[in-house]
Amino acid sequence: MTPDPPGGRRPGRPRPGAPAPGDRRPGSGPPLGDRRPGPVTGPAGRYPRPTREELAAAADRLLPDLIAPGLDVLFVGINPGLWSAAVGWHFARPGNRFWPALYRGGFTPRLLHPSEQDELPGYGIGITNLVERASARADELTAAELVAGAETLREKVARYRPRWVAVVGVTAYRIGFARPKATFGPQPERLADARLWVLPNPSGLNAHFTPESLGAAFAELRQASNAL
Repeated sequence: MTPDPPGGRRPGRPRPGAPAPGDRRPGSGPPLGDRRPGPVTGPAGRYPRPTREELAAAADRLLPDLIAPGLDVLFVGINPGLWSAAVGWHFARPGNRFWPALYRGGFTPRLLHPSEQDELPGYGIGITNLVERASARADELTAAELVAGAETLREKVARYRPRWVAVVGVTAYRIGFARPKATFGPQPERLADARLWVLPNPSGLNAHFTPESLGAAFAELRQASNAL
């Protein structure tokens, strides 16, 4: 049997529930112009940058989940930034290290551009957020929003049944799940039968983690998800 590629899925065998090639969920397309995803061979700068006005208009906008039944890992961001909400792609702001960390951690066989996010379910990966509304900074969220978001996430996990749920941001996890002493890595409790893991925030503002150490943290989750 041919071994799985580093991304964890054999080409041509998407996970059940993953979108077919070229298919897009209603509302998942970027609102700014025609941004059809494809192989990224040039710099990310070739994609139009949202204007100041477009960023301001993205406040409180909702970014659709990238989710399917039976995923290996469902990544949970804190909430969408204005850049992501404006372009319609998760973790899209230049300088955010989520996509390089996925690649360094072995979740994808190559570095994906945010515009290629619809490829992730084929690798058994999904993305949602603890709080749905977009904001300029995560510290604009209230504790009540994080607690309510944790309950919504619980319902979502019970519906889609991923094997692992990975929250990217320990402070948001501590508040939302009332676990003030939680640390990075695997958590002792489960979320609707899914195993829980806490990862560092991949924002470029998180100076406590280098691209290399962030990739290593993602790789630990990858190894754990492969082992079970």
